[in-house]
Amino acid sequence: MPQYWYNVQTHEVEVDAQSGWRQLIGPYETREEAEAALEQVRRNNEAADAQDEEED
Repeated sequence: MPQYWYNVQTHEVEVDAQSGWRQLIGPYETREEAEAALEQVRRNNEAADAQDEEED
């Protein structure tokens, strides 16, 4: 089963990690999940920021 990665430099989805690890977000099980990688990162960051604010 292939894995899908989002390349932050090219803004393209790669199958089975074609680029260096510093450029990739993943792995994801589907192309659609990889295409939404930046949105997921944004949501995760917002949740972490909210948790940090609660702890202060």
